[in-house]
Amino acid sequence: MRKGILSIGAAAAALTLGLTACGGESGDTSAESSGAPSAAAGDAKPGKIGVILPDSKSSARWETADRKYLQEAFDAAGVQSDIQNAQGDKTAFQTIADQMITNGATVLMIVNLDSGTGKAVLDKAKSQGVATIDYDRLTLGGSASYYVSFDNTAVGKLQGEGLVKCLTDKKADKPIIAELNGSPTDNNATLFKQGYDGVLQPKYDSGDYKKGPDQSVPDWDNTQAGTIFEQMLTQEPKIAGVLAANDGLGNAAISVLKKQKLNGKVPVTGQDATVQGLQNILAGDQCMTVYKAIKKEADAAAQLAVSLAKGEQPQASGTVKDTEGNRDVPSVLLEPQAIFFDNVKDVVADGFVSKDELCTGDFADKCTEAGIS
Repeated sequence: MRKGILSIGAAAAALTLGLTACGGESGDTSAESSGAPSAAAGDAKPGKIGVILPDSKSSARWETADRKYLQEAFDAAGVQSDIQNAQGDKTAFQTIADQMITNGATVLMIVNLDSGTGKAVLDKAKSQGVATIDYDRLTLGGSASYYVSFDNTAVGKLQGEGLVKCLTDKKADKPIIAELNGSPTDNNATLFKQGYDGVLQPKYDSGDYKKGPDQSVPDWDNTQAGTIFEQMLTQEPKIAGVLAANDGLGNAAISVLKKQKLNGKVPVTGQDATVQGLQNILAGDQCMTVYKAIKKEADAAAQLAVSLAKGEQPQASGTVKDTEGNRDVPSVLLEPQAIFFDNVKDVVADGFVSKDELCTGDFADKCTEAGIS
């Protein structure tokens, strides 16, 4: 399904090379196939870039990381931008897009709430000559000129492998596994599940593990996740491992496990390397998370957007198959990293979270133990 999967450094380098290869014959062909605008580079003042983030509830990253890094990149490039958050409201999402286009956006970057809403926004933008980028989530059946994200199947694979490692460390015997999946309307959640089921299904088939409750959480809603997991634990009290698709869902499960004094005894996975998720790892309540270097993702997307705003015709380094639209979307995919107790320090060293915000109160000693300086 995926081609051109690159390391973070290689993706950035390849993208940089692609952005400089504008105006030649091969560059023109690539731009036409990707739906990029055909304006010549440097003909006019750079256009304005609009960015629509999905919410601030499903993950803290959208406001604490993506907004900041995108804004910094646009400001450094001297390009006008407008970054707004739809706060999970599909109607607001479409209204924001309309306003951005009306106010002169020539590039629109979106993180869709679902593929249906995303497609409507992308198609309308394209019809008005606005270049489009799917950021982090691919809009199935959409018309985005480009897609920038992480290798999301690889994210899920790391989660599955992480849970296996934690259960092996605990010498678990035929553990019952609960799967707390992301939103059914998010294509990324589908890819995460493909990744971790690819690791866990052989364990189920061999009888090494027993498949327990398996349920998706609408809109990645953490409150609903807590209710769902409480029902799972009632249904199957001997759950011995939880594949939670992100840190928010993982924390919801941990909150329920705490009530039963099972926290730390039942390994729980996560994703996003949030402060809460990392603190849960330090406390021993969460077994691992997946770190996605969001600054690298934001910088790659911003570089594409700035190039498009300047009328250039960038070439992406790979493609991803849109299975509904039956097209190959020019893409930049970055590699994720598994984080356990012994390498939480990598996330701090990378500047994604600070020692001050992570190592508060009771976590100070844990940070010292984890080698965080």
